[in-house]
This record gives sequence, C-alpha cells and structure tokens, in this order.
Amino acid sequence: MSGKSHNHSRRAAQLLSLFGIILLAACAARNPPPDQIHDPYEEKNREVHELNKKIDRLFLRPIARGYGSVVPEPVQDGIRNFSGNLATPGLVVNNLLQLNIEDALHNATRFLFNSTLGLGGILDPSDGMGLYERPTDFGETLYTWGFGEGPYVELPLLGPSTQRDAIGKFVDLFTNPVMYRLPDKEKYLARLAAIGSKLTERNLYSNTLDSILYESADSYAQARLLFLQNRRFELSGGTSDESTEIFDEIYGE
Repeated sequence: MSGKSHNHSRRAAQLLSLFGIILLAACAARNPPPDQIHDPYEEKNREVHELNKKIDRLFLRPIARGYGSVVPEPVQDGIRNFSGNLATPGLVVNNLLQLNIEDALHNATRFLFNSTLGLGGILDPSDGMGLYERPTDFGETLYTWGFGEGPYVELPLLGPSTQRDAIGKFVDLFTNPVMYRLPDKEKYLARLAAIGSKLTERNLYSNTLDSILYESADSYAQARLLFLQNRRFELSGGTSDESTEIFDEIYGE
C-alpha cells in the first residue's frame, strides 16, 4: 500500500471513529419540553456571546458594510449563488440519510440546472423554474434519527446552537462530496465565496441583527429564544420569518 493510500485509509478510520463518538454524544442528548429552554451552560454561553458580539462589532459588521458598499449587488448575488450551489450536494447527502428521496431529487435537479444553465452556479435559473432550495443539515438528520436536542450552546464565531446542531455543524464539514473532488485552487475559491456570501448576509440583515445584538435589554436571552423558536419550528416542518431565521442566515452552514 502506498503512503498516500495509507494516509487516506488512516484518515477514513479516524473519521469513522470520531463519527461513532459523535453519535454516542448525540444519543445522550435529551429533548427539553417544546416550550422550555435547557441551558445548563448559561454562564459560559454568555461569555462566548459577548466574545461573538465583540468580534461582530469590531470586525464582521464593519467589513460586511464595506463589502456591501464596494462590491456591486449583481456580483454579490453571483457569489452567493455560486457558494450556495457548491453546498447543494451536501444537502442531497443529508436528504438521503433522512430517506427523504423527494427532496434529494429536488435538490439534485436544482444543482444540475444551476451548474449547467447557471454557468457553474453563478446564476440561479432554478428559482425561476420554481425549484427553490430545500435546506437541511446533519443536525436535522440527527433529529430525523431520533436524537435529542440537548443543551443550548453558543459557539465561538458560529453563534447560537444546541448540542445536537453543534455536532451536526461539525459533521457537515465532511458530507459534501463535491469538496473532495475539487482541486486545491477551486477549494480556495469556494472558501472565499462562502466568506463573501456570509458578508452579504450580514449586511443584508444588518438592521434585524443589530436590533437583536445591540438594542435588546438582554441580547443573549433574545438570541437564544429566537434561535430555539426558529429551529424547533423548522424541524417540525414549519416555515420561519426573517426575525427568527436570521441566525440560520448568518451562522448557518
């Protein structure tokens, strides 16, 4: 066996072992009553929340504003489309893990059209055809498999989450098959596009997010409530409005 093949095999074994540990942790997570908040780590979470606010105030918000004022809107839209299209195969993988064949076919068709008719995903002809994205993630996959929500947590840079969704965010780093096939240069461009997309979203939803973070009497409690309301409603099959989906837009995959 070549050194390269050995490294791939060892990495795969490590990922499988880590995946098993993650599933055990998810099994241990519990679901709080649907109208209650389980936040045993509140003191630490509040520290992380203040750190996230400081990073947003000093870096993310001003950079996003500058990006939004300098980069033309059609270019921003193209970057968001390109980044979203590259992420679509990861949605399909999660659809399949959830045995949701209809959404898997829907998202796969969207990816095919946008990758071809949409010039590699820069354009989004699928929306014009009514093939809107059906978002999902590994956190929802764990929910579908029956794993509990677990405690509320706020993650550095990634924002509001739960134990189950934190595990899901990590696993989603490895579930997109396209990222394994891209050359290094294209992977770098994909990461830049993802950053550009987040900057656009931070600027686009600036008023709503600023009101939550900087105008609320208790921004931590407000963010926690909105995130949990949105996530639980979303997983139960509902559709969120802007005020509750804001954290998915800014901090989601």
